[in-house]
Amino acid sequence: MVTPMLTDMAARSAKPGLKPFKLTDGGGLYLLVKPNGSRWWRFKYRIDGREKGLSLGVYPEVPLSLARERREEARRLVASGVDPSDKRKAERNARSDTLEAIAREWLAMQAKPDKKNKRAALAPAIWAKARWMLEKFVFPYLGSRPISKITAPELLKVLKRIEARGTHETCHRTKQRCGQIFRYAIATGRAERDVTADLRGALAPVVSRYFAAITEPARIGDLLRAIDGYRGRGQCSTELALRLAPLVFVRPGELRKAEWSEFDLERAEWRVSATRMKMGEEHVVPLSRQALAILKELHPLTGGGRYVFPSLRTTARPMSNNAINAALRRMGYSGAEMTGHGFRALASTCLNEQGWHPDLIELQLAHAERNKVRAAYNRAQRLPERRKMLQAWADYLDGLRSDQRSTLADPAAI
Repeated sequence: MVTPMLTDMAARSAKPGLKPFKLTDGGGLYLLVKPNGSRWWRFKYRIDGREKGLSLGVYPEVPLSLARERREEARRLVASGVDPSDKRKAERNARSDTLEAIAREWLAMQAKPDKKNKRAALAPAIWAKARWMLEKFVFPYLGSRPISKITAPELLKVLKRIEARGTHETCHRTKQRCGQIFRYAIATGRAERDVTADLRGALAPVVSRYFAAITEPARIGDLLRAIDGYRGRGQCSTELALRLAPLVFVRPGELRKAEWSEFDLERAEWRVSATRMKMGEEHVVPLSRQALAILKELHPLTGGGRYVFPSLRTTARPMSNNAINAALRRMGYSGAEMTGHGFRALASTCLNEQGWHPDLIELQLAHAERNKVRAAYNRAQRLPERRKMLQAWADYLDGLRSDQRSTLADPAAI
């Protein structure tokens, strides 16, 4: 029976000195007080004729009562001939072979910038989505299992849970991330094969989703006039966001989270931060005269804050992710007719029909270019052409708004 020698008050009130010192509690347990003020519980024991030490935690996160419990557990192991330090190392090594441990290693690696390209292996938004999917759908069911023991049927059961929610794309994305983690485990010697390869054809296919959009010139004119006449309960942010959306045709999330720091009104450019872009690269949006006029109208109203389109309730947050769609519904457009995302399809369809080069359109839509050399060329060389295209596009929309059935300027003539 160990007679306690230390009290919680003594542990709490111990003042650090110039050198580390110990407050003993008996039975090999003591509190090591370091000059920086930190307090560590340590257990001193002898096994196989050697004196050893074991850390039992930091005070006060580990209170005296819990430190004593850990000491007694360690003393029982020593009495039975088991070295508690060796047991802890074995448990740590076992945990490093679990799916969750390996997945978190892989996530950490993907978040580090590539030395050559100076960017993360996964774009920030994609990385965050990958972590969310793993933590929500995979770790609760398979996270604690050794990755080498996980079978294809076990993983399929997890994926089928996602499929049952009707989120087929998320299901396939989760399978893809699991495959990358299994291959990383193979490369690091902790698994022998990628079981996701056995699941080919076992999941329901992804059905492509198309966002509703108005693309007929006459109806576009009607839409623009409806936007000009919209008054949404004093929500100037929503009204002006609706007017700007057709001119810049960025993704809805990129528009509603726009920050004033990203805009250079003198150079007529909006540089959307890479951290907010789907592909993880800065996106330049040339601003037409019409777009600049909207921003200059808005600046006296919201320019003192962070967001261009702040929430009606607080300037500390951007407007709601449903604000644009809700406004379209109030104007009488159903979800089957027009959506906030539909402004992108509207612009893409018309610009393609008018003969603008597909590379310019795709680049302005910030779609990924699979050919890296070509992508680098496009980013470096085509901004002046995109600037001309967006100005011609804004002029074309003005014509539709005034019910003049004009066409876009001939790209070859610009």
